[in-house]
Amino acid sequence: MRLLLVEDEKDLGSSIHHALTKRDYIVDWVEDGATAWEYLQTIPQRYEIAILDWMLPQLSGLEICQRLRQQKNPLPVMILTARDSMIDRVTGLDAGADDYLVKPFGMEELLARVRALQRRIPNFQPPQLQVGDLMLDYGNFLVVNLSANSYLSVVLTAKEFQLLEYLMQHHQQVLTHDQIRARLWDFASDNVSNVVAAQVRLLRRKLSECGFCNVIETIRGFGYKLIIGN
Repeated sequence: MRLLLVEDEKDLGSSIHHALTKRDYIVDWVEDGATAWEYLQTIPQRYEIAILDWMLPQLSGLEICQRLRQQKNPLPVMILTARDSMIDRVTGLDAGADDYLVKPFGMEELLARVRALQRRIPNFQPPQLQVGDLMLDYGNFLVVNLSANSYLSVVLTAKEFQLLEYLMQHHQQVLTHDQIRARLWDFASDNVSNVVAAQVRLLRRKLSECGFCNVIETIRGFGYKLIIGN
């Protein structure tokens, strides 16, 4: 799941970013409202949740939320603010926020509220994803071979799981290196040029252990395609 975090307090932003990425969320963290709005407009539907500080340089989190709702964008929004009066809470919720968290707050509470927002998302992360005999078990981070001749399972790392999920969601389609890099890593990360190839190599090894050999096809100079049948 990819989140947009907009927080101009560097220490708080860093703490939230660390807590979320530690739990395998992909997080793009920016420190002003104008950049956040550019991210939201440049690539629609990239994010599943936005966490917005109310008071931001250039464009407030409240204004961003209002703009999203004016566009009929249903993106779940959590507002972070030190404003704790009843009228401020009402103002934030009336602007279209789905949740409102008053500073200072405990990180575990923020994480619990993010999970609560996830549960409101239509079709949020099913317990399993299946293509042919290949199945992803979300609850246990497993790839499973459902073949009648060989019921095998292998535990995946978070990045392996995210990569395989993306390939399965677009099986029989070619995904470019840039598409995969943008999906699996946040914008600010310092990725080396071969990070996608290295991750594909690791995933292929796990898939082979599970009985799936040569199911990720390399399209030279372009990207990769999952070629397992339906």
